[in-house]
Amino acid sequence: MTKKKILAYNRVSEPVLHDLQQKYEVEFFKHVDTRNDERFLQYLHQVEGIIGLELKVDKMLLDRAPHLKIVSNVSVGYDNLDVTALTKRGIMATNTPDVLTDTVADAIFGILIATARRIPELDHFVKRGQWSEFLVPEQFGVDVHHKKLGIIGMGRIGQAIAQRAHFGFDMEILYHSRTRKPEVDTKYRATFCTLDALLAHSDFVCLITPLTPETEGLIGKREFKLMKKSAIFINGSRGRTVVEEDLIDALEKGEILAAGLDVYKQEPVDPLNPLLKMQNVVTTPHIGSSTHETELKMSQLAAKNLEAGLNGIKPPNLINPEVWGD
Repeated sequence: MTKKKILAYNRVSEPVLHDLQQKYEVEFFKHVDTRNDERFLQYLHQVEGIIGLELKVDKMLLDRAPHLKIVSNVSVGYDNLDVTALTKRGIMATNTPDVLTDTVADAIFGILIATARRIPELDHFVKRGQWSEFLVPEQFGVDVHHKKLGIIGMGRIGQAIAQRAHFGFDMEILYHSRTRKPEVDTKYRATFCTLDALLAHSDFVCLITPLTPETEGLIGKREFKLMKKSAIFINGSRGRTVVEEDLIDALEKGEILAAGLDVYKQEPVDPLNPLLKMQNVVTTPHIGSSTHETELKMSQLAAKNLEAGLNGIKPPNLINPEVWGD
């Protein structure tokens, strides 16, 4: 019996990849030129399933994959997928929500603390042997506890951040999202408000929305001007939700105090990007869900979605239920 052909791309945990290879014919590709790589294009023409991270699945790719039944993203976000094009062709699209919620919330809150307390900067200060006297006031950070935290996007991850802020740091929570969440109001004494009100009153502004046509460029020049000069901006969503040039300008002009960034307009980030030269900016390489435990759980869930779709079963995390007739 001929095995079904699977294309794995970029990041699938080794145990999961090994398990899939026992059941299917699997080819693994990493950061290839998906428009011109001959081996990739030749194999794509035969595949029934795709599993992986950050593969741009658009009409051009779909035209080269006539047998494709399902695309399984190893990620909660799926802005790399043209869901409309997939749905028109009856191809299932899935993601991996829930399993990474706490891990991402840990990372984003860690970046928030690191930015507020200037931890990376002071770590370098000590390691360079410059700690010979007491710190000068210019090196002091700011408190996190009992401050106002504004969360833009109150999905699973936003709620997990609110939980940490409320119970761990006695922070006052403001939030802005498409809809009010009464359970969040009650559990975390949170206040639903307009975006402008959140920006004007928050000590920390944490952006954690998915990237959609509505959220692309959501935070720019106008929004940074609305923030307090003492505000710290944290982006754990996607780089294109922020107008990066406006963020750089706001930091250079002192319109906000600092920023903590896990995502960027271009990834990997350009080494010449001015953000990398700023002492008041903490930068991490899109590591929100990157722990051994969570990477494995994400790959396992993605494989579960993939195998369900390949075997005529509704995947547990179907993004486009229309293809299933729902």
